[in-house]
Amino acid sequence: MVADIRPLAAVLVSAVAIVLIVASHRRPNLREGWSVLAALAKFGLVASMLPGIMNGTVYEWSLYEATGIRFLEGLDFALRADPLGIFFALLASFLWIFTSFYAAGYMRGLDEHAQTRFFAAFAASLSSAVGIAFAANLVTIFVFYELLSLVTYPLVAHNEDDEARIAGRKYITYTFFGGGVFLLAGTVMVYWLTSLVQEPTLAFEAGGITALAEAAQAEPVYAQAAFFLLILGFGVKAALMPLHSWLADAMVAPTPVSGLLHAVAVVKSGAFGISRVILEVYGPGLIYDLPLDVPGIGEVGLNIPVALVAAFTLTAASIIAMRKDHLKRRLAYSTTAQLSYIVLGLSLLHPYAIVGALFHIPAHAFAKLTLFFCAGAIHVETHTDYISEMAGIGKRMPLTLSAFTIGAAGMAGLPPIAGFVSKFYMLIGTGDVGGSYWLFAGALLLSAVLNIGYFWPVVYTAFFESEDRHDAKPFLEFPRGGLVESYGDDAEAVADGGESETDRSEATDAADSVTAEETEPDAEDEDGDDDYEYAVDQYPSDADVPAGTGEQVSSIDHHGDHDDHLTGGPPAGRWPRRSPFAESTWLMLAPIAIIATGAVVLGIVPDHAVFLDLAVRIVEGVFGMPFDELEGVPFDQLLTEVSN
Repeated sequence: MVADIRPLAAVLVSAVAIVLIVASHRRPNLREGWSVLAALAKFGLVASMLPGIMNGTVYEWSLYEATGIRFLEGLDFALRADPLGIFFALLASFLWIFTSFYAAGYMRGLDEHAQTRFFAAFAASLSSAVGIAFAANLVTIFVFYELLSLVTYPLVAHNEDDEARIAGRKYITYTFFGGGVFLLAGTVMVYWLTSLVQEPTLAFEAGGITALAEAAQAEPVYAQAAFFLLILGFGVKAALMPLHSWLADAMVAPTPVSGLLHAVAVVKSGAFGISRVILEVYGPGLIYDLPLDVPGIGEVGLNIPVALVAAFTLTAASIIAMRKDHLKRRLAYSTTAQLSYIVLGLSLLHPYAIVGALFHIPAHAFAKLTLFFCAGAIHVETHTDYISEMAGIGKRMPLTLSAFTIGAAGMAGLPPIAGFVSKFYMLIGTGDVGGSYWLFAGALLLSAVLNIGYFWPVVYTAFFESEDRHDAKPFLEFPRGGLVESYGDDAEAVADGGESETDRSEATDAADSVTAEETEPDAEDEDGDDDYEYAVDQYPSDADVPAGTGEQVSSIDHHGDHDDHLTGGPPAGRWPRRSPFAESTWLMLAPIAIIATGAVVLGIVPDHAVFLDLAVRIVEGVFGMPFDELEGVPFDQLLTEVSN
């Protein structure tokens, strides 16, 4: 282990950028330039440690070593770049680069209000996410975990309407108060348990904390309770059911927030925390050696309840996603399901399943970020949020919908996208264990079919249907999740949540009655405060509001010479045909194309992708032997040897 300031510098670089972003609030180009420079600097710092970590070096910065200050005996605020930490930090910092460009295009495209606050909070969020990645112990990860909830609240509530405020309060309640309390309680119990056998410690150790394993033999009930408290604490952000509902409501946030924070940093921090607990706090050996005694069933490993919850979540969330006509809400429930793949793979404890679970973190991140970027581009350019109004939109936005198809294939686990590789490893691990674990293999396969069920309608509607005659639900057709009638206008059509087409038309007519004068800000109100609405978009960004009827609105033009409308559906009944390079701005199209390409590259050459190599190294550290030697060891024997 080498003392190094780079883990701290990687955390602080975006914190410094906050000051520069706020100071440049009157110069948008400079403000967004600071965001891009901070992203590049953060990635550079993280990447500079990668060669050493691949050679077995671990970099650590400790407040106690630097200043002599620590909170309690054995309790230090420390940052450490190890294989698991660099895995998450490398992913988050790399994707922030492209999200910075995309966010600039998105926020400018909608002429959103409070953009300085948005970019400052975004930088703070990435600082917290990297802090979680490099946390060397449970107390450090708790600090950054809670800080992440606080700094992302302004992003969730960005629109400042009632819906956004309600979503923000729900987000804080679940993640800061709910998840934080569980995590703190579990941390205190681990600190107490380790103090029973030696100097108390909360530092992560590959394969599990040795002192905790010793204490668990004397106090198994408390060790079991601490395990489930930690899983619950991180499980809130990982959106495990029934702790998931905050995620769908948080989709009211602007799409860059939904993309990076709710597909990478926030939700992945929960999955990452669970990986720390399973691999480096308890370890597979202790989890296997500390079973629950369930009346009528017998002894059950601590991992089985976690695996059952994850299997239920990925199945139920996939079914719910099929009901959603609003694109971002469908993506939100897809995220809930996909995160449970990670938790399920980790909880199976098999080396192959763990590699698959870890590799699914970047596989899901690239594919889901592509999907959210595409949803945001569709909203900015056409103000269309409902799938049932996207018939033929592929000719208006061919590159965006082609990238969406790639991301959807990755979510379904189809080759050659990265999602296939991660799910294949998980299936191999599940099959190798055999026995009752086939139940989990069945859940993985069923969820893959359901993924196709809720993504195929989007692709089919966009590319294979015409605006005047289309099937709103080509895979399954029923009242929940789209228009009931495939063809014809005679019947009353019901949209997501039981809302009728008439209701949506009336809501749009009311919104369209707003004149251009009403959207112009007043110079100042009577008390001299310029607290008028800065956003000139008629509809709040990506809010789950009624879509329109596709009629052209000419009274307000937010996009200059753009000929698109402000309501959902094609203008004047038809989408204009655009070339792939003219459908949107390069600030949005370039990140979409690059991230979608990354999802393909990860799937085609996984052996040359650093993330798979890191996942293998993490597993080797946990089990204490080369990965190729793990193949020939029976599962029960392997866990017994690790436990001993």
